[in-house]
Amino acid sequence: MAHFAELDSNSIVLRVIVIDNSILLNDNNEEEEQRGINECIRILGTSNTSWKQTSYNNSFRGSYAGPGYKYDEELDIFIPPFLEDPL
Repeated sequence: MAHFAELDSNSIVLRVIVIDNSILLNDNNEEEEQRGINECIRILGTSNTSWKQTSYNNSFRGSYAGPGYKYDEELDIFIPPFLEDPL
């Protein structure tokens, strides 16, 4: 199963949903993140949020995202709330 994190306008994770891996496969049988994002939008509609794939086994983007985590675009990782620098 593929996991996708919904991000608010400040790149904070609101929730994580599960999408069947088969939805991500292109004609060459390779996974494409955008296909999963499109499915998230199809299921939940469009809003003032964006989506990023997260890895349940931490194989990419630093760690598995959860509500309250922040996505760092520059580093392409999810940062747990307890590791963020205070403002």
